[in-house]
Amino acid sequence: MGIEFATDAWIKALMAELNQSDAYAKAAKNWEGDFYFVVNKGEGLADDVYMYMDLWHGECREAYQVEDAGQKSPEFVMSAPLSIWRSVFEKKMDPIRGMMTGKLKLQGNKMKVLKTPRAAIEMVECCTKIDTTYPA
Repeated sequence: MGIEFATDAWIKALMAELNQSDAYAKAAKNWEGDFYFVVNKGEGLADDVYMYMDLWHGECREAYQVEDAGQKSPEFVMSAPLSIWRSVFEKKMDPIRGMMTGKLKLQGNKMKVLKTPRAAIEMVECCTKIDTTYPA
């Protein structure tokens, strides 16, 4: 059985995948910024889930689930319902297209993210390597 999405174990598994991906390291070599990835409540989740990632020059320095959204003040917050995250990880939706259509909601400097689309695509590639189960 896989690792349940929207958990501390899942975001740590993503950190491990990112840190062993040469393609991600190359695509994100000039990237500096931290994120909250937020899975909106509903679809089997009683509350919003906040997962924090510190991304720095092609490396993930920290990744964990945050109990209190006020714990960190990341440069970016990306949020979406579970079904949208799942469609991105199953490669049914391009993450940049998801942002542009508002299905993935981004708070922060959108232009900074749009300047490194390859990094987003390689991050999704890493997500696809995690044996993921989803909340019911």
